[in-house]
Amino acid sequence: MPSPVRPGLTVTPALTIPRAELTERFSRASGPGGQGVNTTDSRVELSWDIGRSAVLSDAQRQRVMSRLADRLAGGVLTVVASENREQRRNRDAAARRLTALVAEALAPPPRARRATRATRGSKERRLTAKKQRSATKQLRSSKPRRED
Repeated sequence: MPSPVRPGLTVTPALTIPRAELTERFSRASGPGGQGVNTTDSRVELSWDIGRSAVLSDAQRQRVMSRLADRLAGGVLTVVASENREQRRNRDAAARRLTALVAEALAPPPRARRATRATRGSKERRLTAKKQRSATKQLRSSKPRRED
């Protein structure tokens, strides 16, 4: 069955990575596969050159490169999939991983936490709990009384 024609990987509704910018490499995978594991190239490496991509704006490129800096090699993001026996499934898994990584890297940073003060009631409850805990430990350490 021929695979459907896909224009690229859809990361967000506004961003689709064209297939022309993606590079796939295949190799023999370790793991499940029986006798076919030694003969079929089911392991997939999917690479995308972020530095040369035409679909990213400068701000997006800067954000993705800074957030994925530890995963990049020369500005190229590479994802590997080899958990399935079939090359097609590994290709799909690698594509899902790549889109998830890029979508997470493109997401705007979370809002900064707004500092708040503890309420008087919460302070009192914390101090009461500390006193109770202290009293419990004090009772444990005191010498037991002798009963005649």
